[in-house]
Amino acid sequence: MKIVLITPAGPTARTGNRIAASRWAGILRQLDHHVRIAADYDGSPADLMVAVHAWRSAAAIERFKAAFPTRPVILQLSGTDIYQYIDTDPGPTLRSMEQADRLIALNDLAWKVVPKPLRARLSVIHQSAPPLGQPRRPSRRAVVVSVIGHLRDVKDPLRAAEAARLLPADSRILIEQVGRAYTPEWAERARAEMAVNARYKWRDDVPAAAVRRLLARSHAMVISSLSEGGANVISEAVVAGVPVLASRIDGNVGLLGSGYRGYFPVGDTRALGRLLQRLECEARFVTELEEALARRKALFRPAREVAAWRRLLADLP
Repeated sequence: MKIVLITPAGPTARTGNRIAASRWAGILRQLDHHVRIAADYDGSPADLMVAVHAWRSAAAIERFKAAFPTRPVILQLSGTDIYQYIDTDPGPTLRSMEQADRLIALNDLAWKVVPKPLRARLSVIHQSAPPLGQPRRPSRRAVVVSVIGHLRDVKDPLRAAEAARLLPADSRILIEQVGRAYTPEWAERARAEMAVNARYKWRDDVPAAAVRRLLARSHAMVISSLSEGGANVISEAVVAGVPVLASRIDGNVGLLGSGYRGYFPVGDTRALGRLLQRLECEARFVTELEEALARRKALFRPAREVAAWRRLLADLP
């Protein structure tokens, strides 16, 4: 098939949506389809549209369906679609969902916010991650806790740094954060935090290889987001065997499982501080987290993601 894959432009080429779209293009090409990635739809003929982000791709989906009403659209629901825009600006989001022939969610709990008449169209495809490509060797100089993701409001990006301030004076916890600041204000806040917090280091945006190296020497990773559709960095941490401390939101619970013990309430600095202290001091707690993640690891195998796409395409009208 000839497929146009729409992924709206963001402030950086390394947004989660853009990275997912690039990986999916590779999968679709592996399945012998011709794929063109575009930020918007220009009217060119295609047998299928795959659109990332219901709200941002609404106009592209509408134009494609107007030009080719019988040709299918597969729509991936982003975190901001299902946990923000569906409430604050539902028109474009719901219109895209209604026009799509198939919906993709990235976590197992996303169905709860999909309108009941549309749930039959919904499939969950867990984002995969390859092995690190190097042995995992947690740092011996410090208890390194990584925070991986761009600095923007929805990520609550300085929560781990603030929690580290609450630790005992002899704590060896070091928060290492990588990711581009979306605004000058976030960059200034990160620099100001480094100036007063010896346990925090922000390294700005780094290449993917540097992210893998950081995971390889991390004792744990924190994801403190206010909402998530299904963060690929969780897939990467699980595959790498790195314990995850996560805000208790559906996007995280829908990947890590309801019984996982590494959650803290959204925005609760003290609760995250207690988890960091347990991570440093309680070997049994670390083992429990590692064992729980090992049971989830198979969900994030690349072959499983490829198979999910093959099934989805075979099921198209």
